[in-house]
Amino acid sequence: MSVALFTHKACLAHDMGEGHPECPDRLRVVLRALEHPDFVPLLREEAPRIAREDLLRAHPASYIDHILGLKPGPGELIALDGDTLVGPGSIEAALRAAGGAVAAVEAVMAGWARAAFVATRPPGHHAEADRSMGFCIFANAAIAALVARDRLGVERVAVVDFDVHHGNGTAAILAGERGMFYASSHQFPCYPGTAGELSVRADGVDLPLEPGTKSDGFRAAYREVLLPALDRFAPQVLIVSAGFDAHKADPLAQLRLETTDFAWVTEELVAIAERHSAGRIVSVLEGGYDLSALAASAAAHVRVLLRIDN
Repeated sequence: MSVALFTHKACLAHDMGEGHPECPDRLRVVLRALEHPDFVPLLREEAPRIAREDLLRAHPASYIDHILGLKPGPGELIALDGDTLVGPGSIEAALRAAGGAVAAVEAVMAGWARAAFVATRPPGHHAEADRSMGFCIFANAAIAALVARDRLGVERVAVVDFDVHHGNGTAAILAGERGMFYASSHQFPCYPGTAGELSVRADGVDLPLEPGTKSDGFRAAYREVLLPALDRFAPQVLIVSAGFDAHKADPLAQLRLETTDFAWVTEELVAIAERHSAGRIVSVLEGGYDLSALAASAAAHVRVLLRIDN
């Protein structure tokens, strides 16, 4: 079985204006990196639009209708919050980003792909049930997790988020939901200012890291805290919120990870997926705002996913 890549050209049309860090070039550099010969084995799939019934698993109808009702004209930007804007191409991009996450989970559960990487934007882990936040419109990873449980019959679904920012939206949407586990490593203090204390629970882990944390501290925290908790949960499918903004080159935070750390953490997550979920792992692109570091880190991440088949 192969590894699937879900993306769509519509996700390049989401543009929040000159100078915004969450820009179309983020996706361009990732897709360019995945044109390397190493990635010829990827099954390249179009991210579909998400169905309304799947959006409703995480968001109320009033919020969905508000977002879908936005119709910015040419050159117009409508602010959803201080960080998140929509232009003429933004709503279609958001529908494809959420739809790609769902399609990836469907693919690994159907068995025609063993793993998947969803290279779309806007990201999703800050989007709460009824409001956009932090560049995010729909809660892509959380929606995919709920689809896995409610429509595809998975009893234990884990979401692991190694973006440098805490995924407050994913955490809030999945909190208290049967069969769900959410674990996040993130810089604290840092946006959005949530999950500032270490917490290990049956349904997840909050793993705050101090600014300046380097490879050794990051890896030790995973080995000692997050990975054992995930192993105990024994997920039947593993979803990764793959943000690469903990890289030392990233301008939006102060963790000091190397590109090799993203390969390492992916190897550890793949090993747990092999033990508990027949290798089923879906990775959804979140942050990463230094273009060179993002491209190199995403490529390192996907190389590890491809080795699942070796």
